[in-house]
Amino acid sequence: MENCSLCPRKCGVNRLKDEKGFCGLGKDLMIASHQIHGGEEPPISGERGSGTLFFTSCTMGCVFCQNYPISQLRHGNVVTTEKLAEMMLWLFGKGVHNINLVTAAHQTRMILKSLLMALEDGLDVPIVFNSGGYETIETLKLWEGIVDIYLPDMKYADEELARKYSLASGYPEVNRKAVLEMQRQVGGLVIDENGIAEKGLIIRHLILPNRIAGTDEILRFISSTVSKETYISLMSQYFPAHKALKINELNKKVRKREYDEALLLLEKYGLENGWIQTKGFLGKKIKWV
Repeated sequence: MENCSLCPRKCGVNRLKDEKGFCGLGKDLMIASHQIHGGEEPPISGERGSGTLFFTSCTMGCVFCQNYPISQLRHGNVVTTEKLAEMMLWLFGKGVHNINLVTAAHQTRMILKSLLMALEDGLDVPIVFNSGGYETIETLKLWEGIVDIYLPDMKYADEELARKYSLASGYPEVNRKAVLEMQRQVGGLVIDENGIAEKGLIIRHLILPNRIAGTDEILRFISSTVSKETYISLMSQYFPAHKALKINELNKKVRKREYDEALLLLEKYGLENGWIQTKGFLGKKIKWV
């Protein structure tokens, strides 16, 4: 943080002196909410929910972000590391299946300090690292042995489109290297006898209108380079939000033919583990693949 390189932007500002780069955060820890979340993938939410902590800001700038007040307008509150540890322990006390850290990388230093406090006070559930997938190997290695479950996005296969719609230069290459590092650290998904995730990798992929996400190339990469056994959360519930409402190619929902095409690609590349999350198609919200 003294010469900040926690994300691929490597802004180089001294955040310990409260200088601010792309993420807009300095030395303070900021969090938007902590809650029991029942809407994650089935092995994450289970019956008792996921103890989800939404951290303020993001290292990406997605024009369609549904959580843009948190990620881009930086809504949230400054808290101490002690207070964050208390939030984790409160969620743990409610019986959640895991502690789910959403967009944590740019606040790694403070969150790890809080986690240490919580662990010393009895926190004993898997730790989930929930991410847009735009991460450096160096930062991910700081989490090695701490994170049990990685839950990254693979948003784009095309560099230009990633830069245009998410301000994320180099996203495909950075993202693929990050996913492979996550796979190296935690391996394939391990689910207990009750269907709850204990450890491993789940990749999320959001289908975007007009093939903007590059679903074919991403699923081919997962199959050929990560593993055909990888658990995938294929999401078709995109809707235009934030700036996407004024962008012609993004101001519409995913069409059924685009959804059907993604299903055929799963079959084509032999990807049989995971979930298809849908809204409006086939009358089902979540379907086991």
